[in-house]
Amino acid sequence: MLPPEVIRQLADELAEADRTHGVIPRITARYPDATVEDSYAIQGVWRDANVAAGRRLVGRKIGLTSKAMQQATGITEPDYGVMFDDTVYQSGAEIAVAQFSNVRIEVELAFVLKAPLEGPDCTLDDALAAIDYAVPALEVLNSHIELEGRTIVDTIADNAAYGAMVLGEVRKRPDEIDLRWVPGVLSRNGEIEETGVAAGVLGHPATGVAWLANKLHQHGGRLEAGEIILAGSFTRPMWVARGDSVLCDYGPMGTITCRFV
Repeated sequence: MLPPEVIRQLADELAEADRTHGVIPRITARYPDATVEDSYAIQGVWRDANVAAGRRLVGRKIGLTSKAMQQATGITEPDYGVMFDDTVYQSGAEIAVAQFSNVRIEVELAFVLKAPLEGPDCTLDDALAAIDYAVPALEVLNSHIELEGRTIVDTIADNAAYGAMVLGEVRKRPDEIDLRWVPGVLSRNGEIEETGVAAGVLGHPATGVAWLANKLHQHGGRLEAGEIILAGSFTRPMWVARGDSVLCDYGPMGTITCRFV
């Protein structure tokens, strides 16, 4: 693994990039031998510094769980990051684009847990039993590492490129709807840009929740009741800029709107 002082330095660089809404050179360009374990260590140092500064962790995001996203990034392994309470918006929100870097939108479902979920052998059925409800969500991507040539190591270190999420209003228990067939029709300024269905995420969007529980177990952690789990996009990311209005239609699960200012 990278030396602790390098891990700390890179976490500090990412924190400064977050504060200034800037971009740093690829970690893997500077440290070609950096591993996935190194990247989660960098993310962990960054996360702990934020918690120490008073931010409250409300959940986790899972990324790169669909073929659409894997093809868009060239990365084929899922990843995860953390979400803080000050990054959660409700449908209809106005979002300041200047607080993010490389701003893009993804179409997802989020799950709120009613019970803890722990690996190492968590299954889809286990995840569905632990989920209180699903709610449509848009993820705002926020990349602080140059995009050209990045690898999963760069992305994970950068908190899996998570910036914020916008939650819809319709909530469904897993037994109320076949979550595999929830659609997403994503429009920017009235023009449809991306479409997909939630089955694109590992065959069932809650499969990622089970994957995450098993992954966290490897590091001595688990998912807790009340956490929000953002399950991964079933469309490619859509670029947005100041002045853009975004609408996503999730069929039986309603719509989400937001505007970037």
